[in-house]
Amino acid sequence: MRMQATAFSPASIGNLGVGFDILGQSFAGAGDRATVRRIAEASVRITAIRNAPVALPLDAEKNTAGAALIALRKALNLPFGFEIELDKGIPFGSGMGGSAASCVAALIAANALLDAPLTAEQLYPHALAGEAVASGGRHGDNIGPMLLGGVVLATLDHLVKIPVPKGWHSVLVHPDAVLETRRARAALKGAYAIGDFVAQSANLALVLAGCQRGDASLVRAGLNDVLVEPRRAPLIGGFSRVRQAALDHHALGASISGAGPSVFAWFESRAEADAAAPAMQTAFATAGFASESFVSPVNGPAAHVIA
Repeated sequence: MRMQATAFSPASIGNLGVGFDILGQSFAGAGDRATVRRIAEASVRITAIRNAPVALPLDAEKNTAGAALIALRKALNLPFGFEIELDKGIPFGSGMGGSAASCVAALIAANALLDAPLTAEQLYPHALAGEAVASGGRHGDNIGPMLLGGVVLATLDHLVKIPVPKGWHSVLVHPDAVLETRRARAALKGAYAIGDFVAQSANLALVLAGCQRGDASLVRAGLNDVLVEPRRAPLIGGFSRVRQAALDHHALGASISGAGPSVFAWFESRAEADAAAPAMQTAFATAGFASESFVSPVNGPAAHVIA
């Protein structure tokens, strides 16, 4: 019987512009690790959180990783519990899925300790319960891609992996700034025109069809967020310049990663992505922000056990 496991969950790009709360992509590079031990006590406890720039709750019920394992224990009526240690590798308030990564890494590690491990789809409801602690709602645009890898359409009841050409790459540029998810969501309050919903639906359909067909022209036509981006962009210094820098380097589209302030862009090749990344960083520098950039296949990795 295995008593301890360590898992890694990659970062993610939530929303992918046109799929607010339901579409996302896993991203190679940055990520969180969780070490979980099986304990005799029928409870969940967090004993350490390392490399966090801000104080994160050790109370399991208030932590995404702890809440996810509490949900797992309850659903399976487990007679044993879990002890968790987290090692953060995703910047706080970056729009890179940091809260979701801790949650998913903990679930993947705990799953390896079960007598009958669950599938990624079976873990999904428990990941939703964990993510809700941080975001205030049950949405899977970050946790779905982390569980399955790549681009995933994540509704409350379904995870659908979207095929994407292997050559397509994404750039993620993270400025030295923090934008908390709850503040970014508050910016979305207010009325919306029905025409904008129609336009956004059309854009989402074009992106999904373009991925399915491997048709970059459809993605280029659709990767344009007309609902969320206009309201959140003012919260991100230099956003318009960064987005334009990506488009000037032949991006299929560019938008806000998750709640921001990070910005992502899609490209048809690794070479185009590599060329665009420094230009996007320069645009942030013009606005007064140092930044770091990451390049990943759009088909990013899934969370997995590493020890």
